[in-house]
Amino acid sequence: MTSAAEPTPAPVPGAAGPAGVHLDADGNSAVLTLDRPAKLNATGLTSCSLSRLNAYIPPNKGHIRLDEEVTVSIAVVTGAGGALGRAIARRLAVDGHAVAVVDIDAEAVEATRKDVAADGGAVRAWTMDLRDADAVNGMFEVFAIQSGGTGVLVNNAAIHPTTPFLEISPAEYDDVHAVNQRGYWLCAQAAARQMARNGGGAIINIASIMTHGGWSGLASYAASKGAAVALTRALARELGPSGIRVNAVSPGAFPTAAEEIHEDLAAYNRFVLEQQALKRRGTPEELAAVVSFLAGPDSSFITGQTIEVDGGWVMT
Repeated sequence: MTSAAEPTPAPVPGAAGPAGVHLDADGNSAVLTLDRPAKLNATGLTSCSLSRLNAYIPPNKGHIRLDEEVTVSIAVVTGAGGALGRAIARRLAVDGHAVAVVDIDAEAVEATRKDVAADGGAVRAWTMDLRDADAVNGMFEVFAIQSGGTGVLVNNAAIHPTTPFLEISPAEYDDVHAVNQRGYWLCAQAAARQMARNGGGAIINIASIMTHGGWSGLASYAASKGAAVALTRALARELGPSGIRVNAVSPGAFPTAAEEIHEDLAAYNRFVLEQQALKRRGTPEELAAVVSFLAGPDSSFITGQTIEVDGGWVMT
């Protein structure tokens, strides 16, 4: 488990989508497009100098030399090294955001960076242990300096050790909550400070279907995800006057590496399909589409909500 006392960014390409920085057709120069700035402002975009966006452009692709104020959204995705985080980062880049992908696993987050960049997205990778409060605050300070601040935050990082409840040590419980709950709180606080100064923004907390039922061996994880839902509602109420919307997305059972905790994957797959109204497995891209909606202007009057994305497993 690594911890970064100092944030360690890795630069790369520009952004695709209706507004943002992207590479031109021949991949040789950076271009800024602002097709719908008025609409995009509803997402909590931050005003920044074009020259600051050079951090998101690869050195061999030229630089933005104009010095004028524009609106560009910086979206931060934690836990971006996993399948769900990667799909979310890719979708937000397509939507036009410059994306900061964050994960404790340096190789995994670099793979996400390359994946997003391959589609023309403006993306920067950060290796970060979210249990380190100083490192988290330092990372968000860099965002403010380089881009003007954060417009969208997706709290997605989580750990999920499987231990019978009677055997969970206080240290293990504290570790789960340090990442899954305290990590959300630290990132939300740092991002919200910038959003409040910039007139608003959107925070999306990734919760879990486990908040709705009993799950053996995952009591610490389930408790942390319940806390994420409660935090979502509390922040939505408190931050609303500052134009900051806070919502949660609760994924069902998506086919990711997290399923490897189950000994019989075929039996688990049958169990999932029996529970769902839709008799197929969901994809990370389908979850990312809901996050995209909550990060964007079409959800501008939605806050404090938890949206279940589980194929009809839980119906409330």
